[in-house]
Amino acid sequence: MNRRKNLVMIGLAALVAGAAVLVYAKDGENAGAPLLKENSMLLSGNDRLPQPAKAPAASPQEADSPKVLYDLNALPDPAQRMLTEIIFAAESGDMEAMRPVLESRELKPMVAASYISDPIAYWKSQSVDGTGRDVLAALLNMLASGFVLTGEGRDAMYVWPYFAEVDITKLTPAQEVEFYRAVPPERVSSMEKGGKYTYYRLGVSPGGVWHYFIQ
Repeated sequence: MNRRKNLVMIGLAALVAGAAVLVYAKDGENAGAPLLKENSMLLSGNDRLPQPAKAPAASPQEADSPKVLYDLNALPDPAQRMLTEIIFAAESGDMEAMRPVLESRELKPMVAASYISDPIAYWKSQSVDGTGRDVLAALLNMLASGFVLTGEGRDAMYVWPYFAEVDITKLTPAQEVEFYRAVPPERVSSMEKGGKYTYYRLGVSPGGVWHYFIQ
C-alpha cells in the first residue's frame, strides 16, 4: 500500500511540477535551490513525496487571499492518504473503483447542492457519454493545479483548485495557463466576466475527510 501511495503521489507531483515554474524570491530566499525542469522531481531522504517546482510568480491578489500551495508534502498524512485513494481510483477509469473511497466515511462527500445517495450514478448522468470518465478526467486535471488551505481548526480545509479561492481576474499569464488546463475553454469566458470560479472544486480536511467534489 505504501509503495502504491508513493507511486500515485509521485505521479501527481509530476503533473504539478509540469504546470509550475520555479521562481526565486528577490530577497534571496531559497537561494541555491535547484532549478526543476518540466516534470523533473527530487526525492527527499525519507522517501516521501518529491518536491514539485514552486508556484508561478505571485499575482496581485488581495492581501487576505490564501497562499497558493504546490508542495504535496505540506499535506498532513491523513489528507495525503485520502488524496492517494482518490487519484488511484480516478486513474483506473473504473467508476466502481471510486465507490469504496466515497463510502470510506459514514457521510459521503457532497457531489451536488442537494443530497445524492449514489454519487457514481449521478456522475454518469452528468457525463457526456454516460460513463462518467470525463468527470474523473476533470477531477484529475483539477488536482494537478495548486491548492489552498482555508479556515482554521475544525473548519480547516484543503481546496483544489486554488482558483476557487482567488480573484480570477488577477491571474498572471502562467496562472492563466493552469486555469485553461483545469477548466473547459468554453466556460472560461463566462467565469472571467463574472470574476468567479464556478467549475469543479474538491475539499479534503487535514484529518483526511473528503468533504466535497462539486460544481
